[in-house]
Amino acid sequence: RQQKWKSSVSTQAKMPPCDFVPEKYESYPYERMQKIREQNIAPSLKTYYKKPLLLHQGHMQWLFDHEGRRYLDLFAGIVAVSVGHCHPKVTMATQKQLTRLWHTTNIYMYPPIHEYAEKLTSLFPDPLKVVYLTNSGSEANDLAMFMARLHTRNFDIISLRGGYHGGSPYALGLTSLTTYKHGVANGFGCTTTMLPDVFRGPWGGSRCRDSPVQTVRKCSCTEGACLAKDQYIEQFKDTLNTSVPKTVAGFIAEPIQGVNGAVQYPRNFLKEAYQLVRERGGLCISDEVQTGFGRTGSHFWGFQTHGVVPDIVTLAKGIGNGFPMAAVVTTKEIANSLAQNLHFNTFGGNPLACVVGAAVLDAIEEDGLQKNSEDVGTYMLLELAKLRDKFEIVGDVRGKGLMIGVEMVTDKDSRRPLPAEEISQIWEDCKDMGVLIGRGGLYSQTFRIKPPMCITKRDVDFAVEVFRTALQRHAERAA
Repeated sequence: RQQKWKSSVSTQAKMPPCDFVPEKYESYPYERMQKIREQNIAPSLKTYYKKPLLLHQGHMQWLFDHEGRRYLDLFAGIVAVSVGHCHPKVTMATQKQLTRLWHTTNIYMYPPIHEYAEKLTSLFPDPLKVVYLTNSGSEANDLAMFMARLHTRNFDIISLRGGYHGGSPYALGLTSLTTYKHGVANGFGCTTTMLPDVFRGPWGGSRCRDSPVQTVRKCSCTEGACLAKDQYIEQFKDTLNTSVPKTVAGFIAEPIQGVNGAVQYPRNFLKEAYQLVRERGGLCISDEVQTGFGRTGSHFWGFQTHGVVPDIVTLAKGIGNGFPMAAVVTTKEIANSLAQNLHFNTFGGNPLACVVGAAVLDAIEEDGLQKNSEDVGTYMLLELAKLRDKFEIVGDVRGKGLMIGVEMVTDKDSRRPLPAEEISQIWEDCKDMGVLIGRGGLYSQTFRIKPPMCITKRDVDFAVEVFRTALQRHAERAA
């Protein structure tokens, strides 16, 4: 009976005004698009929602479907739209370059790659001053693994359970979520270690993480001494002592886990883990694919929130505001290891991508988007925390800046994930009221909120009210 339940939900919340008028939709009818999807597009490329959205145009934080309906985008094309859909400045720079030069490949010199390399690396602390440009995050993480192995002449790489580092056969060894694993050999030389998750893991509580909102779990940590962090570091040492050789190639971690639902570690965990890895001859890799470019608010790069300087940093998604580009930033010395033989990327750092990347950096600075991420993100976290206190099924609200996770549970004591069907209904309700949210976590139990960094407090008020209405509807259904 429940499966037949359909959402026809409405809300008191008023969608903030937007003076942008989308063009008239003139492509194929919806039904024909659906047919093409079924017949000609690989089925592994799944769509969201029971009736998939047919999106036609975007403007900053807004998306428009084929019928002209407007949605507040809180997922940003899976955290890729950093400065806003079709941001005028980025669009203009791209159009200009389109008429000048698309591609020559990097065997020749052309201005954009040099201008961009200088601009991008100026945002990193020494000695991270050399960049290798690629086309996707998986590609960047592949290359980071390759560099770590070449440079250290060791092979084993450690990653955290629950981490997502790409879907290529090489990077799949680092990715540690069963939904992405296929039954073929992958991940030779990759070892996972316990995720220091202070909400769902065995240790942690209300004083452990760097977030405006702490978990409701009680914790015996004191000011300056995090017992949960100590326990998780013991687990990390256990992995080093049992699962890998005495010397390792490296350790990779996201500063905040993205696909796993904005999971945060206890303060100082990464700092101590980095130290342990370096003692074993390994390099430390920070996967900034989702946390980079000011999204965490307090800092431009996620690793800075942990007080560490990695040896290699990987970038993608927000780097190009949705344009397919990515990068590996490292030291001169590590980059030299790759130069002993040829390693070539046809499209990496092409003129178009570099112009897009530079325009994105300008937009972040000129629009004050790092500060906006901090102000609006903190405001949203605190507003969502009020809903956590009100609704039993909202287990945890966490994150930093505009990298937010809301973990849904059957009840706060057991922390059992809320069943997928119930989460889907809440999610569909939000969409029907005009708010698009992501999903993540091992059981798809966490709502992922990572909007374009240009959203406003007014947008947040609307989104939170929509979410509250959807939770209220869930409570009524349950009753």
